[in-house]
Amino acid sequence: MKHKFWFTKQKLNIKFTFIIGIIVVIPVSIVFFILFHNMKENITNQALSNLRYNMNQNYSVVQKTVDLCNMSTQVFLNYQNLNEFLKELDDGDNIDTSNLVDFYREDISMLERLVNSNPYLYQIRVYANNNSFSEMMPILYRRERMEQQKWAKEYSSGEWQFDYKDKVFAQTVNSSDHTMALITSIEDYERGEIGVIEVAVGMDTIFPEIFQTNQGEWACFVDENGKIYSQGENGENKWEQIKNNIVEQLEYTKEEEVYFNTKMAGERVAIGVIPMKELSGYTIRLVSMEGILKNLSRERNLYFAGIMIGFIILGFFINIIVKALLYHFYQTLRTIRKIQDGDLDVRVEHTGSDEMGELGANINLMLDTIKRLMEENIDRELLMKNSEIRALQNQINAHFIYNVLESIKMMAEIDEEFAISDAITSLGKLLRYGMKWSTKNVTVKQEIDYIKNYLDLINLRFDYRINLALTIPDNIYNQQIPKMSLQPIIENAIYHGIEELAEDSSIYIKAIIEGKDYTIEITDSGRGMTEVEVKELQKKISGEIDVGGGSGNGIGLKNVQDRIQIAFGPNYGISVASKLNCYTKVMIKLPITQSEVYEIEEAVDS
Repeated sequence: MKHKFWFTKQKLNIKFTFIIGIIVVIPVSIVFFILFHNMKENITNQALSNLRYNMNQNYSVVQKTVDLCNMSTQVFLNYQNLNEFLKELDDGDNIDTSNLVDFYREDISMLERLVNSNPYLYQIRVYANNNSFSEMMPILYRRERMEQQKWAKEYSSGEWQFDYKDKVFAQTVNSSDHTMALITSIEDYERGEIGVIEVAVGMDTIFPEIFQTNQGEWACFVDENGKIYSQGENGENKWEQIKNNIVEQLEYTKEEEVYFNTKMAGERVAIGVIPMKELSGYTIRLVSMEGILKNLSRERNLYFAGIMIGFIILGFFINIIVKALLYHFYQTLRTIRKIQDGDLDVRVEHTGSDEMGELGANINLMLDTIKRLMEENIDRELLMKNSEIRALQNQINAHFIYNVLESIKMMAEIDEEFAISDAITSLGKLLRYGMKWSTKNVTVKQEIDYIKNYLDLINLRFDYRINLALTIPDNIYNQQIPKMSLQPIIENAIYHGIEELAEDSSIYIKAIIEGKDYTIEITDSGRGMTEVEVKELQKKISGEIDVGGGSGNGIGLKNVQDRIQIAFGPNYGISVASKLNCYTKVMIKLPITQSEVYEIEEAVDS
């Protein structure tokens, strides 16, 4: 909510810049992170691929070395002269010196050449069941020599012994600290074991990844009993310290080689596990990718910082462009603010053909309209005031006359002249109605009552009678009408139509509902008018012809027309229809102002 509130408070150019920036930043950021994610995946896959390649290469060397050891063992086992010589030593026979020399020169030399022909072989030794003969180094040794080896107490023919120190010649500088050997017994059907063959290789030679690991790498060999062979307890590699946990976590099935990456000890590492059936075990190799990934992260951060700086610069230029695009908008806004301060003469400049130009043009048009309406309203108010003055000018000083008439009325009643008293009462009501002049509207009923009193007085003047007929729905009586709207029309009908005939006549007032409006028709049976007279009178009422001052020239009807339009608008007012020597009809169109009329009409329609 706070961020939303902050956004709504910003200027339009800031909002547009922010939105455009978001539209640009999000896709670029997504592409950026996808790119580096793919780079990370590629680095990981490449690390696994390199690990697989190196482990398979090393495994090939192991296979070749194991095959060589097996072949060498078979050569020694099948070498008949060696078997015969071991039998003689087992029997304890004294062997001629010449035979010893010949055996050494021919057989031992040949076996020695076999050993020396393969650089992977550390040594091939044969231990005889005899401790009293002259040893023929480097092939044939006494039994007591074998007993110096770590594996001598417990060994099985045809099995490998791993990671032991060669103690046959412990004082020799070139003796290996990490030796592995295939141990095979030489058996005789009658005598049993007559010797032991030790085909030894340097474990650090065929497993260089175990004993010569680089920083961030670690490897081990695990035999079938679960014993781990690695750098040893003195290894400085951090993985050496947790080797047991590593082996336990792998839970290797020994069925096939696997390669994967995981997080271990807080570092992302690539791990490979490859089974070695020839040695009845498997090799584990671990390569830390932390250094490579840190370099990648460093590059990512540098690129990201560069992109952010680029976005900031881009945002600056976008803001400038947006401001330029919104120039006309801000110009229009400044104009609106001046209008708020009351300056209606200001106008929007440089309206173009685009949407902002259209807005500016419409604002200018609106200002012109407002100014015109204000001028019209002033003129209308002046007209209303003038109409009120004219209406008041057409009235006599009713207050003074009302007091006088009251005195006359008392005198008539004293003389029992009740007709005169009634006439004075009607005249008093007219004067009271006229005295309370107001710009507010009255009801149709109030206006009709006034007309009734007016005609009562008029009929006192003439020998003939003017009758009033009314056809007005009840719901029309509550509608609003400007005060003194009907009397001038009745007066016109009497003095310009009925009075000239000097005979009994009628005035017929009828109301007709027409949708949301209603019309009051006032019809007299007077002399009527020609079409020319009707048109001239209509022009006077509409203001096309100046009526000037005085009575008898349409000023009363013009006054009524003005007050109706002031109250209800230009769509309402007076129209006239007449036929010479027949009738004159004045129609007043007014809006319905009381809602109950609609309800009554709907009920009638249904």
